[in-house]
Amino acid sequence: MLFKIASVAALVSSVAAHMAMNEPCPRFSPNCATQPQLPAGQSYNYNIKDPIAYDGPVFMSDVPWPQPVASWTAGQPVTVGFQADGAAHGGGHCQFAISYDNGKTAAIVHKVMEHCFFNGPSNGNSAEVLKYTFTLPADVPASSNAQFIWIWTNAVGNRELYTGIADITIANSGGSKSYTGKSAIYPNHAGYDTIPEFNGDYTTGVSLFDNAPNVVVSPGGSAVSPSVPEYTSSAVESTSVPPPVGHTPAPKPSAESIVESTVEPTVEPTVQPTVEVTATEPPASVDPTTPATPVYTSSAPTAVPTGSACAHGALQCVNGNAGFQQCVWGVWSATFACASGTVCQQTSPNAVICGWP
Repeated sequence: MLFKIASVAALVSSVAAHMAMNEPCPRFSPNCATQPQLPAGQSYNYNIKDPIAYDGPVFMSDVPWPQPVASWTAGQPVTVGFQADGAAHGGGHCQFAISYDNGKTAAIVHKVMEHCFFNGPSNGNSAEVLKYTFTLPADVPASSNAQFIWIWTNAVGNRELYTGIADITIANSGGSKSYTGKSAIYPNHAGYDTIPEFNGDYTTGVSLFDNAPNVVVSPGGSAVSPSVPEYTSSAVESTSVPPPVGHTPAPKPSAESIVESTVEPTVEPTVQPTVEVTATEPPASVDPTTPATPVYTSSAPTAVPTGSACAHGALQCVNGNAGFQQCVWGVWSATFACASGTVCQQTSPNAVICGWP
């Protein structure tokens, strides 16, 4: 009987032990080679291998280490490592991102799509790859208070989300002030799309990452655009394969951070739950009959109801507050839908938010 109890306990332990980052050391992990002293009032997280609660925060702690756990340099190789005793659930999609606002906004600096922790297709639980080395993009700004983020969507098993956040410093002698990359997304979490089990199709969900909005991250503030342009940094590395013939891309993702954005009226966006926009009148050299994407830098004029001439840059909630429009050279744009579960709220003539009701 004692043997049976011990066997069940071991089985439960093995099921609960998933993959976890240990380099750089995530917040309050007891499993790193070295780590700073715990901040006052904090304790080691012995559940760091657990999946993230579906409707909880996307990170297990929003309290940083009192000292950085790694010092990285833009344009140089960096290494991310993982514990060897975790269940790898057949691999899946891993995102690696940089943030300057404690993870509220994060830009991708590297991706491993389809077979993270493996060298190819696998239904196994024992990871074959425990370290990833990649070049940190050269235009990642310097900061003594940056965060590195790992996000994993497993291929096999319950539809879960795994993350880690580590406090780092970044050096950059080039003077870059901001970095632009795809926004990190959190599949299988409240407010985001669920990626089903791969069932042998390792491209499942890849389109969600490809269609994520661009984000500009900076020590001075970060912003997400609801348009979906390409990467602006050629230094971003990615591992993936094209989808097979007949594969239907998954829908575009949503996101949850409060952001500032520049709206491009001719593109259907992925809209964040909170959007603020400011705009200026167009310069005299611009033909107002030709729609363009202006640079928004100051307060915008007052909005005018749909169907009337409007002041360039104005914003208004429409469709029963299900979305919003922006005035572009006197013409209201197509409607930008708020993310699922949020509603549009007019905060001023030149600002709206898509927030929780």
